[in-house]
Amino acid sequence: MMDSNYFVDTYSTSLFKKNEELCGDMVDVIRKPDETVIVLADGMGSGVKANILSTLTSRIICTMISGDADIDDCVETISETLPVCHERGIAYSTFTIVRVKHTGEVYTAEFDGPEIVIVRNGVLDEPEKEMRIIGGKEVWECRFMAQRDDMIVAFSDGVIHAGIGRLINLGWKRVNVMEFIQRTYMRNMSARDMTQGLIGVCEQLYEGEPGDDTTVAVVRIIPKNVTRIMVGPATSPDMDQLEVERLLMATGKKIVCGGTTSKIVARVLEREVHVETEYHSENVPPIGHLKGVDLVTEGVLTLTAAERLLTEYIDEYTNNKKPEKYIDFSKKDGATRLIKMLVDDCSDIVFMVGEANNPAHQIAGDQILSLDVKVRIVNSLAEKLRSLGKNVTLEGY
Repeated sequence: MMDSNYFVDTYSTSLFKKNEELCGDMVDVIRKPDETVIVLADGMGSGVKANILSTLTSRIICTMISGDADIDDCVETISETLPVCHERGIAYSTFTIVRVKHTGEVYTAEFDGPEIVIVRNGVLDEPEKEMRIIGGKEVWECRFMAQRDDMIVAFSDGVIHAGIGRLINLGWKRVNVMEFIQRTYMRNMSARDMTQGLIGVCEQLYEGEPGDDTTVAVVRIIPKNVTRIMVGPATSPDMDQLEVERLLMATGKKIVCGGTTSKIVARVLEREVHVETEYHSENVPPIGHLKGVDLVTEGVLTLTAAERLLTEYIDEYTNNKKPEKYIDFSKKDGATRLIKMLVDDCSDIVFMVGEANNPAHQIAGDQILSLDVKVRIVNSLAEKLRSLGKNVTLEGY
């Protein structure tokens, strides 16, 4: 297998058509060690029928493409599989495919939905596409090599229909969507931020009553990097120098969790930890600042809050429906900052877990309990991050 150079950050969300309990759009993502495949399908009509059509389409294509089937086989399989609508006599679902090899090769295929929008170096890019007739359908294919921070934005026609008969007579046309994407794009912007921005405008244009199922799916291609998180002291103080040096090996963020741990890192670096006096959350202790480290937090309380926050994020990430309330990543408490870094800013994560009985807990006599809790929380965080496609490693010391 060729070396992987990139990580694929994905996010999608939907608005359901007014008075419908099921969405007629569906997004599926399959992650493999060497590639990520994203498929957005939009079933004809709305409600149950559209949901069945889009679900079958997205899952069939995603599975087949990730298994190296070509687009011709996918279209043929869909045509043979989709149930036919008795009223119209056809089985119909649009689809958009984005396949990113982690070496940087990108393949897209689009059938009858709004064209994807690609942002490169902060400006809109239009790679050359080729149209092929496959099974009687016009499918537009595109191949190109990714560059750092390329962003690919796919959306269903509910986006370009937003506002029809309400705030905008002719709807939010694709050119308007493109203008919004370029105007709001910022370097290092996450797929989540762009998705939320677009879906938020659509909701406003529909005045809270969507006239069509509306879905946005965004792909951001970032260089692979390794974030290291140091949690707890080493089994022997003789290891402190080596472990701090390993922390500093990170090509991504460098994070330290725990008061005792931060003091060890500060001593080895011959620097001081400056603890903020302001509490940004009543449940999370203040963060600290240490030159050379991106984030310094308290230990178990912060990690517990971070675990809870990551659980909420995964629920938000895996549910196509727009959540009642998005997690606010602009908050400044240690748990929110930690999860934002792990979700948005890295591909690989190494938890460096100190296995010493923390002297800070010995007075209370709960050092064994504290170590068990810490290990449980770190294992839970690792499992949840892996479900988001992160490559997570645990190193005891």
